[in-house]
Amino acid sequence: MNPSIKIVGLILIIMLLNACATPQRAVQSDPDYAPVDLNSVAFQPLPNGSIFQQGRSVRLFEDSKAFRIGDLLSINLSESTNASKSAATNTSKNSEIGTVVDSILGVIPTFKDDQFLTNSAKAETDFTGSGDSAQSNSLSGEITVTVADILSNGTLSVRGEKIIGLNQGAEYIRLSGLVRPQDVSANNMVQSRKLANARIFYGGGGAIDDSNTKGWLSRLFDSPSFPL
Repeated sequence: MNPSIKIVGLILIIMLLNACATPQRAVQSDPDYAPVDLNSVAFQPLPNGSIFQQGRSVRLFEDSKAFRIGDLLSINLSESTNASKSAATNTSKNSEIGTVVDSILGVIPTFKDDQFLTNSAKAETDFTGSGDSAQSNSLSGEITVTVADILSNGTLSVRGEKIIGLNQGAEYIRLSGLVRPQDVSANNMVQSRKLANARIFYGGGGAIDDSNTKGWLSRLFDSPSFPL
C-alpha cells in the first residue's frame, strides 16, 4: 500500500477518535483558589484555660466583617475597560534630474537626433499606512471568597471560585487579591476595583465552549509560525 495513503488513513482515524471522545462537561476546581482547611492542625486553638481562645475571638459590638482566616467576604464585580488606538502615516518624495551636453571635449557633435545627449531621470515614491485598534471588556456580578491569609499590616489575602453548571457545560469565576479592612463595607462586601493585585478569570467548558473553539488545524493556520 502506498505510504501516503497509510498516513492519510492514520490522520482520519485520529480525527474520528477525537470527534467520538466524550466531551468534558464539568469544570474542575482549581486548588489555588480552594478555601483554607480550618480543620488542619495549624488552625486548631490551643487550650489555655482562658475564655478567650486564639483565632476564635468574637466582636460583640462591631460589624460582622471578615477579619480572620477562613472568614467569608463578598466581592461585587464591576469591571469595565475600554481602549482604542489609531495611527496614520503618509510620506511622499519626488526627485527629478535633467542633463544637456552641448559639447564633448570642446567639440560639438552632430547627430541626426538632437536629443541624443539630453538625459533626464525622475523618481517618485509614495507611502500611506494606517492602523486602528479597539478593545472593550465588561464583567459584573458577585462572588463570595474566603480569607486565605492575613499580612503583617492587616491586609486580607482573599481567594475563591464559583462554578455554575449548565445543561451543556459550565461557567466559572476565579478571583484572588488583597483587600484592606477599611474597604470592607458594613454588610461585609467590597468592590472589585478596591482589590490590589487582583486576578479575575472568567471562562467555561462543555459543548458550547467546544463549539466556540477552533480546531487544531485552524489554529495551525492562524499561528505565527505558519509561513503564509
